[in-house]
Amino acid sequence: MTTKQHWILPEGIEEVLPEQAARFESMRRMLLDIYASWGYELVIPPTIDFIESLLTGTGHDLDLQTFKLVDQISGRTLGLRADMTPQVARIDAHQLQREVPTRLCYIGTVLRTRPESIGDSRSPLQVGAELYGHAGIESEVEIIGLMLQTFAAMEIEDIYLDLGNVDIYRGLAKQAGLSKEDESQLFDMLQRKAVTEINALLESLDIDEKVKNMLSGLSSLNGDRSVFVKAKELLADADDSVKQAIDYLENTAELMWQRFDKISSGDIKVHFDLSELHGYHYKTGVVFAAFVPQLGQAIARGGRYDDIGKIFGRARAATGFSTDLKVLNQLSAKQFDRPEKIFAPAGADQKKVAALRAEGKIVIEQLPGQTSGSTESDAKAMGCSKTL
Repeated sequence: MTTKQHWILPEGIEEVLPEQAARFESMRRMLLDIYASWGYELVIPPTIDFIESLLTGTGHDLDLQTFKLVDQISGRTLGLRADMTPQVARIDAHQLQREVPTRLCYIGTVLRTRPESIGDSRSPLQVGAELYGHAGIESEVEIIGLMLQTFAAMEIEDIYLDLGNVDIYRGLAKQAGLSKEDESQLFDMLQRKAVTEINALLESLDIDEKVKNMLSGLSSLNGDRSVFVKAKELLADADDSVKQAIDYLENTAELMWQRFDKISSGDIKVHFDLSELHGYHYKTGVVFAAFVPQLGQAIARGGRYDDIGKIFGRARAATGFSTDLKVLNQLSAKQFDRPEKIFAPAGADQKKVAALRAEGKIVIEQLPGQTSGSTESDAKAMGCSKTL
């Protein structure tokens, strides 16, 4: 009979040991201080919530990622949060109800039914920031700037920034009169850049030839800032909503170049993809993601999602980003000062111990009967560099 191994954790779930936990806490405090200096106020959403709240707006894309259970009090279905964005939107719309722009930030563990890719954690330590109540390129650029500041503080380099605008495809799909099924099929193909499949689907549809050509060429509209010239030529017959979406993205890029030295100098590479549709089902404008050469997936994502607060009674303009502190830790070269530990032998003067602790020192007291051979060996075993 096999002995049960009670120390084994579920796949994708990790314990954080003291040294790593101390590093995470240093990162958490540093980032929250940075966000506070930009005016972002910390909120702490509940770990568990009614499923309707979690699967609102952005949440619908996370349905399969959300653990569900029944509330023994109300009988309603609850979920363990897989993303905090809908909850933070509820705080802005329902609890705060401010008329001025509101800046909120958050950090905490989220839980997912499956990892996003092989080897990923199912319990990311999500950190992010949201800006509510302003619709304009300035808020897009502020959020992108705060994300870049996060990477800079963590000393993560070789950042590659990818930007798009989901309203370009949304406008073309509407102009073509695509059914929900055809729009969904084409969306999936554009995500995969499956040009042959895209053309085959478009050929089978009875839509205007000009619109068909614009949709066919959408996947080719990616590259540096010169892509905007190409886009305006290819999509010259598009509706005004599409042209406005292109202009909005271009204006966002111009302001980024003006504000961020690392972008204007080329230290941060910027790429534009006008067929980028991540978060298409809830995003309402500019979307962006950050990459590094070491990983084949985004280390942070964000964008505009103006409609998410509607279900909570107050739709407000909204944009934000989120990342995983565990992933940032893997990439970070940042070193944090470790507080000095002092060993206090049993019977040490308690006033001296208290005074040292008041100075910010860590004092570990020896307990009566505790010994591994000598005071020095006990001090060393407990990580102390000095003895009182």
